[in-house]
Order: sequence, then structure tokens, then C-alpha cells
Amino acid sequence: MIVASGQAKAFVAAPELAAEAIAQALARAGLQRAEFVLLLLTHDFSRLLPETLRCAASAAACLQISGCTASGLFTEEGWQIDQPAAAALVFSGLSKPPTTTREPLLSLSNQGWLAMDWQYGRRRVGLIESQGEAWNNARPCTDTRCTVALPDLPAIPLLARGLLPLGETLTVSAASGHELREIDGRAASDSLRQALSEEWQAPALLHRLQLLTADDAPATGILACNADGSLTTAAPIATGATVRWAIRQAPAAGQEIRKQLREARTAARNPAFGLMFSCLGRGPLFYGNDDLDRRAFTENFPGLPLLGAYGTGQIFPLADGNRLFSNAVLTLLYENDDVQSQP
Repeated sequence: MIVASGQAKAFVAAPELAAEAIAQALARAGLQRAEFVLLLLTHDFSRLLPETLRCAASAAACLQISGCTASGLFTEEGWQIDQPAAAALVFSGLSKPPTTTREPLLSLSNQGWLAMDWQYGRRRVGLIESQGEAWNNARPCTDTRCTVALPDLPAIPLLARGLLPLGETLTVSAASGHELREIDGRAASDSLRQALSEEWQAPALLHRLQLLTADDAPATGILACNADGSLTTAAPIATGATVRWAIRQAPAAGQEIRKQLREARTAARNPAFGLMFSCLGRGPLFYGNDDLDRRAFTENFPGLPLLGAYGTGQIFPLADGNRLFSNAVLTLLYENDDVQSQP
């Protein structure tokens, strides 16, 4: 198998940008045509999608093109969130279509939520974005979501949530729906203040606070601190639940993903390429003028083809089904015993 990436940007969206990204990837791979293309576009292309996909199919000399629009894109070469861009991963020499359900199914949705039929059944990994488009076989998907069945390549899935736990494990004493009233017999807001250091108690930091209900489950956001001492949460919390406070913090997030990727580098036998799906709330907007998550990947896997996008949520499989995470980074490291990456 041969795989390579390409990226193109401009001040104005045009169908030719998709062709340029694919042509760049083909040149890197030493190919004249692609067997399959994973193509990502910024939202600027939504109104140009049919002609953009035709242009992409012509450049790739194939119709096996899947992908979606996103708030921003990146490859191993760099990231783009502030202007129209296209990024592509081209494949050649793929094995036969997958015959097992062992590996997670790559799933991309622009519906803005994780639909019920994607929550159970086949294990899924991927990106959720709002108000965009998705395509399969170089044709727009009417339900704005697509699935990509890559060959039976072993994938190492990594989810970095970027949360720094605060304090000890606590028990919810009183709660009703989205209203969290008491924790360990104290007003919920008092419990939160006790867990926070003074530098993190500013009201403006409320959006960075999370409530952990399980080690691997999606965290619950805090929407409001009420006058009666209760907290309004983004998801219902049950009385008797075991919880722990946490905060989104850049140093802790960077340390977490660097550790994950170092361990993945040791475990990987023969990495072929990587996919990363990041929350728009991370990347350069989180770290400050650079995407340290992407940089951590390129430092651990220099020269390895990478394709990524920024969206509003990440799909990750748990023991009880597929779940939607936010403010996280999903990394998929694909392996193959017979792979030729870009020269």
C-alpha cells in the first residue's frame, strides 16, 4: 500500500484547491492516479461542493472519494483554520474490502450530534461537525454524514481529553435533572470553589470546568453557577453518582497527548498513516498560535502522512457503545505490514 498527504489553501474558495491538494499528494506518492481518496474541505466549499468533487475526481482519476467539511484542516505539513483550504490523503494498492468488524468504522457527520443509530452496534471513530456537508463516492450524502470502510488495517485509537482532575472523588448528595444541588452534603458551588485554586476562580473560566463521572466517559460541562448555590450542568447528574472536578488546562493537555503518542510509537509495529480529529476549542486557539497536538504527532512520527480536521465533537467507542466527546483530540494510528509511505 502507498499513502501520502497533500494540502492547499487560498484566500478564496475554488474547486481547483481540492485538485491541487490531491495532485500534491499523488506527486509525493509517485502516483498517476489514486485508488481511494480521503478528502477534507473547510466550510467555505459547502456552496461549491458538486463542482469541487468533480474537480477532485478528475485530479485523482477515481470516484472513490469520501470526506466532509470542517472548521479547519491540517496535515503533517501544517494547519489552517482562518482561510479556505483542502487536505487529502491518497491511497493506492489497497487490500480487498474489509471482511471483519474488528476495526472501528471511520464515521464523519455534519449533523451536529451523534445520531442514535451510530451510538450502538458497530464500533465507530470519527468527527462530528455542525452545518456542513459529507460525501461518499464523490457524491454529496443527503444526510450530511458518511462512513469510510478502510481495509483491515489495525488501528491504534487514542483519545486525549485534556482535563486536569482537581481534588478527590466526591458523591452527589442532591440533584435533579440538569440541576446539581449538593455534593457530599455541601452546596455544589461551595464544593467547586474548594477544589479550585484562586487563579481558577474567575467567572470567565466557567466554560473550562468539567465534572467527571467515570474515568472513560465524556465529561459534563458546567453551564451556570446559580444564586442558590446549585450548578446547571450540560447533562443530567444522578443523586448518588461518584464525581470529580476537572479543568481544561493547556499544559496538562499537552503533557497527556505527548505521553500517549510516545507510548503509541513504542507499541506501533509499522505505522502507515495517521488521522487526527480535534475539537476547534483545542489546536492553535487553545495553545496559542500553534497546534501542539499536531506537533506532538509529527515529533513522534516524523514524515508519517497525517490528515486531520477541527470540529465540534469526537466519536469514540466505549464498552457500552459509541459516545460523543468534546474538547478532545482523537488520534488514529493505522498500521500495515506492507506499506510504502510518501518518499
